[in-house]
Amino acid sequence: MTKLLEQVIAEALALPDDEQDAMARLWLAEMRDDRRWRETSEKHGEGLNRLLEGVQREYEAGLTEPLDPDAM
Repeated sequence: MTKLLEQVIAEALALPDDEQDAMARLWLAEMRDDRRWRETSEKHGEGLNRLLEGVQREYEAGLTEPLDPDAM
């Protein structure tokens, strides 16, 4: 275990039980999201890279328009 994780756990242990549970739920959700993102990236990474390269080419060719959040 790293020193930083030891510090986080030590501080978390000083919290009331309900706050510890809330923190644990957040950590678990974050770790699950990270795992899903890695799995998706590994599975679809090549396709995403091709898509981004196409978008970059369109941008460089002047074929894109600025995003107007108010028009959404």
